[in-house]
Amino acid sequence: MLKFVIILAAISLLFRLAMGQWPWQWMRRKPTRGQAVFNARKLLRVEENADRKQILAAHKRLVSMVHPDRGGSNAQVHDANDARDLLLDELPNSGVEPRSGDDQ
Repeated sequence: MLKFVIILAAISLLFRLAMGQWPWQWMRRKPTRGQAVFNARKLLRVEENADRKQILAAHKRLVSMVHPDRGGSNAQVHDANDARDLLLDELPNSGVEPRSGDDQ
């Protein structure tokens, strides 16, 4: 039994060195777009039918809380930005409000 555990640990370590991640991380499913949208809504705390203004306001509110100058981290700001971008991409194209850098 001990040999089996040692061999399994060695194989895991070799896999980590070769692939850059542990075997159980490699086998994990990647989230679908639907799951990513759900997680983005949950992170920004917006409803399923949120419009552009609501998404941008929620993003601004979240970034003001997790900004590195206020004790947050760069990773949290990047997650908030990714969530905002994903939710804005999911909105139906109305052609009325094009995305620009000055409203973000």
